[in-house]
Amino acid sequence: MPVKKAVITAAGKGSRMKYITSVLPKALLPLFRAEDGKIVMRPIIDLIMDSLKSVGIEKFCIVVGKHGKLLMDYLFEREVTFVFQKEPKGFGDAVLKAEDFSGSDPFFVHADDGVLTGGYKEAVSLFEEIKPDAVLLLREVKNPKRYGIVTVQDKGEYMNHKLYKVIEAEEKPENPKSNIGISAVYIFTPKIFKALKAVTVEEGKELELTYGIQELIKDGGEVYGIMLKEEKWLNVGDPISYYDALTKTFSSST
Repeated sequence: MPVKKAVITAAGKGSRMKYITSVLPKALLPLFRAEDGKIVMRPIIDLIMDSLKSVGIEKFCIVVGKHGKLLMDYLFEREVTFVFQKEPKGFGDAVLKAEDFSGSDPFFVHADDGVLTGGYKEAVSLFEEIKPDAVLLLREVKNPKRYGIVTVQDKGEYMNHKLYKVIEAEEKPENPKSNIGISAVYIFTPKIFKALKAVTVEEGKELELTYGIQELIKDGGEVYGIMLKEEKWLNVGDPISYYDALTKTFSSST
């Protein structure tokens, strides 16, 4: 079944960018973009949605929190579905809010605090070709204790990218087993909802999407990862990353 739906999570508090996100949602933070030979500034939600539309996504679900009104106003005429995460209980909890939207269909999950300069096309092609339960876009990271990290088996190459089967996923591990991090762009079948519901979360902790991926693997699900090469994750989630992202011009290549 082709991937036609996407869930964009935009309910986080944005605490690392609090002086801006207290008045403007992260998804509306602008980045530079080349359009018609000119450099313009566009909110990152536009770059995310345009990247997903370019690989066939037709229906969008935006998960918003209690400060989501500005984002809802901005997207009001775009025929998107809004669902609400009343309390910020984690990335995985936000994805669960979109279960009714997904139904029985596969779907992208995309965080609102960054956008890839490519890799979307390869992810869709791999998912539709081998039909796994999830496809992850992977990248090497300098500090694996800060990220969702995977342990993998080498499966050769796919569309000039390294291809891996994911055998374990951990969220911010104290003793990382690799430096291969998960970018916040995924394709899932609806099996991820069952996996997330099966996770036992310690009191006071959030339900991370990585926990659901690991539960999916434990339950026999097949999870594959494509290693990004030249593609970059343009991140607006913290001041240093946002400053770095502003120095790069985004094009619409996927």
